[in-house]
Amino acid sequence: MKYFDNFSAHEPSKGDLLISEPFLPDSNFERSVILLCEHDENGSFGFVLNDLSALKLEEVIEDGAGLIDELFVGGPVQQDTLHIIHRCGDKIQGSQKVNDNIFWGGDFEELIFQLNTKQINQSDVRFFLGYSGWSSGQLMDEINAKSWIVYKQPTSHQIFDLDASSLWRIILKEMGGKFKMFASYPSDPRMN
Repeated sequence: MKYFDNFSAHEPSKGDLLISEPFLPDSNFERSVILLCEHDENGSFGFVLNDLSALKLEEVIEDGAGLIDELFVGGPVQQDTLHIIHRCGDKIQGSQKVNDNIFWGGDFEELIFQLNTKQINQSDVRFFLGYSGWSSGQLMDEINAKSWIVYKQPTSHQIFDLDASSLWRIILKEMGGKFKMFASYPSDPRMN
């Protein structure tokens, strides 16, 4: 089962998605979808998958011209840092496995070289400025407060191939039931 039919607290795992509830009052995470790259007793971190940056990669790194069209804001923490997720597996040394087909980090210079020489496809890599982070217990407190819906183990297709600007709605519709209704809620509840 990919989803849960109620809002009771479900412990997330590395590789899960966090889907913000429709009216989350935090502007950093409004209608966001976050890939959770780490979740343990020390805390949690991940990247917002559907917040495109106004910047281009070539404005952030010297060798970035023509490599990747989209640069994402991974979250409000350390937005002066650059991070990557990919589905290239062992092609990028030092990568950390998030789930079956999704990895984060790795040898940055090797990644740039492989993108430049077309050994890996642009569509298999996402770049993020900053990240989203929670201290020990903080994320579970937010889940218990019904701020987040936990979506278990998404596919690499959902992460890399679906339209980022529609990802929040697409995932909720795929979940079905009342989550499908959430996907139709207006951004401003007064417009309903």
